[in-house]
Amino acid sequence: MTISHRLKIFTWHIHGTYLYYLSKGDFDIYIPVKEKSEEGYHGRGETFPFGDNVIEIPVEQVREMEFDCILFQTNRNYLVDQFEILSDRQRLLPKVYVEHDPPTDHPTDTQHIVQDTEMVLVHVTHYNRLMWNNTITETRVIEHGVPESPVTYDGTLERGIVVINHLHQRGRKLGADIFTEVAKHVPLDLIGMGTLEYGGLGEILHPDLPRFTSQYRFFFNPIRYTSMGLAVCEAMAAGIPVVALATTENASVFQNGYNGFMHTDVDYLIDKMLMLLQDKETAKKVGAKGKELATEKFSMQRFTREWKETFFTAIANNTPQYDKKNSFY
Repeated sequence: MTISHRLKIFTWHIHGTYLYYLSKGDFDIYIPVKEKSEEGYHGRGETFPFGDNVIEIPVEQVREMEFDCILFQTNRNYLVDQFEILSDRQRLLPKVYVEHDPPTDHPTDTQHIVQDTEMVLVHVTHYNRLMWNNTITETRVIEHGVPESPVTYDGTLERGIVVINHLHQRGRKLGADIFTEVAKHVPLDLIGMGTLEYGGLGEILHPDLPRFTSQYRFFFNPIRYTSMGLAVCEAMAAGIPVVALATTENASVFQNGYNGFMHTDVDYLIDKMLMLLQDKETAKKVGAKGKELATEKFSMQRFTREWKETFFTAIANNTPQYDKKNSFY
């Protein structure tokens, strides 16, 4: 089986930063648009400088299009959206589901919604794949990819920065209580959507984020239970020293005191933050080691290559079901 054209991937605009980095791959991405904006259907938007390979399709025209693979990103995409906007034939196309999060109902016994031997289930961290009950579906891990940072770590501002959208509305899982406690002892600024009303600085547009965060002495991630945040990866890529909980994937990324600081003892983390505020040289050294790791581990070239390989795997898995009369083959 050969494909002589650029792959045509259909998906929904769910996680803007992830979609932006995914669009750096050697394939075209088609996203649906509705006049009345709702999750997954608001098009390219104005936050990210998407290239020409991210193509909007009015939702009523989706059924007329030819794609090579369907990429699901949420349960709604898989259970509802595909039946509302894809044709019967399109629903027979090769399919990939990217799972952005660890399970929420039960951390170890939750069965993933995808149960299909012809699909590929992609987890964004090894921790996620470990915790989900994946059963019969082929799984693989594609760790995040972030580009080389456009800025150099400055760190002159003797404060820490936290980057989380809607932190206080999302509660303990995202560490709202931890942020509140730490902020009593350490000067912290909070940025992200939905933060102004809680004393934060509001949203900083993604293109402006590296320069804004690089002035802070350290980056603090109070999240208890989630995937490896792209904001953390971006901070590492910029050489900003990261302080985080020793939970989820963080435990396999940071060497404590070498390329970051992590612990389950919040008091320990507070002590390290105060030390970084007093010792800029240590902050620079730890941040530089974090940048070295990010350059290797979160390589954009590796990320886009693994995604392209995954799409081809899904197509190969699906070949017996796929329409052999399709001129693409």
